[in-house]
Amino acid sequence: MLLELAQFLEQHIRAFNVFNYLTLRAVLACLTSLVISFIVGPALIRKLAAYKIGQAVRDDGPQTHLAKAGTPTMGGALILVSIIVTTLLWADLSNRFVWVVLCVTVGFGAIGWVDDYRKVVHRNPKGLSAKAKFFWQSVLGLGAAIFIAYSTNLPAQTEFIVPFFKQVAYPLGAIGFIGMTYFVIVGTSNAVNLTDGLDGLAIMPTVMVGSALGVFAYVAGNAVFAKYLGFPYIPGAGELAVICGAIAGAGLAFLWFNAYPAEVFMGDVGALALGAALGTIAVIVRQEIVLFIMGGVFVVETLSVMLQVASFKLTGKRIFRMAPLHHHYELKGWKENQVVVRFWIITMMLVLIGLSTLKLR
Repeated sequence: MLLELAQFLEQHIRAFNVFNYLTLRAVLACLTSLVISFIVGPALIRKLAAYKIGQAVRDDGPQTHLAKAGTPTMGGALILVSIIVTTLLWADLSNRFVWVVLCVTVGFGAIGWVDDYRKVVHRNPKGLSAKAKFFWQSVLGLGAAIFIAYSTNLPAQTEFIVPFFKQVAYPLGAIGFIGMTYFVIVGTSNAVNLTDGLDGLAIMPTVMVGSALGVFAYVAGNAVFAKYLGFPYIPGAGELAVICGAIAGAGLAFLWFNAYPAEVFMGDVGALALGAALGTIAVIVRQEIVLFIMGGVFVVETLSVMLQVASFKLTGKRIFRMAPLHHHYELKGWKENQVVVRFWIITMMLVLIGLSTLKLR
């Protein structure tokens, strides 16, 4: 909206031309979402607390977590509001990629909201059943995959690109691309959700990975940079840098309230939405493997759950003291802050490795 206003005013005042620069709008999106979250955050937390929308805590987990019972949850709604409003203000609303990412984010957020609402308001510990949750995730994931697959025109846009190599890419075809896109969106959504178990653990890696994806989006949407760095040029993909900026700003503001000891938890409404948004952006800019690298913490957390369940069903024994992995380290004696900060450090290293693929090809 503000972009359109600036373009109109540019006809009379040349200084407004500066708002056409994507990098400036990405920075402004980050600051805008940050401010919105800071303004709305305290009121939302008070409202959630007043409605007694509190988090239930597993009694078989670390005993230190019992003190968290009753902490307001569903705070991810704050992140979604900030991202949506900011994107509508600063992004080019004629861009099809902007709308598909927004729709996926809102859709997965709605699934998470229903799950959270049933758990904390209706006191239903199961929330939305696993089958129902997976069904609706699949509907949204497949819908987004089909749209992205058939809204691209260049063969290179549906290739599976291997980082660190200049000319290693595998054509997937429409069906293969749809299947991979579905897997990335749904998988990333659930991976972020599984990681969201400690104060600040999931949101900071999301901020770092989202910010890095903004760089890749900018490169993919710029014909000159894409050619120079050996990336497929994807017209319109650069506009996703604005959404990445909004994710970073909203995430940092949420961390202000979610840092230990947390005043509010994200809940599924935030975790499912943010994971799906990261997965969708990564697919559009053709960096699925890079997302896998940068989101290594999300991947390992998910694998720890899968291995734990498989091991217990097959052998009756557990590999970890508790899954996801962050609980394993807590039960080994690490303090919560140690686990969180160390996972942040690992994510920062992995993001730097991911960014190095821009040039190391």
